[in-house]
Amino acid sequence: MEACAEQGIPLLVLDRPNPNTHYVDGPVLDTAHQSFVGMHPVPIVYGMTIGEYAQMINGEKWLANGIKCQLEVIPVKNFTHQTPYELSIRPSPNLPNAQAIALYPSLCLLEPTVISVGRGTNTQFQVYGHPDFKDFAYRFTPAPNFGAKNPKFNGEICFGEDLTQVAKPIKIELKWLINAFTKFPDKSAFFLKGFDRISGVSSLKKQLQERKNETEIRQTWAKGLEQFQQTRAKYLIYP
Repeated sequence: MEACAEQGIPLLVLDRPNPNTHYVDGPVLDTAHQSFVGMHPVPIVYGMTIGEYAQMINGEKWLANGIKCQLEVIPVKNFTHQTPYELSIRPSPNLPNAQAIALYPSLCLLEPTVISVGRGTNTQFQVYGHPDFKDFAYRFTPAPNFGAKNPKFNGEICFGEDLTQVAKPIKIELKWLINAFTKFPDKSAFFLKGFDRISGVSSLKKQLQERKNETEIRQTWAKGLEQFQQTRAKYLIYP
């Protein structure tokens, strides 16, 4: 979009469904943690198609120096934000199916921790566990595969939860992150580098360390989400 704006070239976006467009949730990104993972002040799940999001980027002047692109979005026919949609191919090597895609916004918060989210198995982003979680009955053993050449805990038995059959979330599910942090014995070693970058805020790590419950954490998201919803509404193409 920036390149097109700079060169005066129109940009045409052929819109596509977003399988996680049916809800909006998560902390709104603090621009202090801006990166290629999170570039704009939006929540983890922003509930927009790529065409709607492009309109927001343009309209809110988030391109470099506030430039605007000559943008046209070709909408998807017969689509709403509540339309179930399953991708015909995996969007990433470690998102093999609709269940993994649905759970990804919640389980991605466990990626920059000591917990495995199933990389090196056939249930990536549908399980989580650690070798020290001996009180869990479910177990899995990561090994090199198509999506991970050197997965976390390669060859070690991990104990944890199987989420392959849970209902697809309609919010960011914090219970798995909170449960894993609570059960892990050495709290000082739980977080790895990059947790704030993935969550988009520095507050979530602190809230977990302070043993805040889910309700207390969610209350701190409320104002930012309300403001984002108002901004988002200006750019929606679909009901």
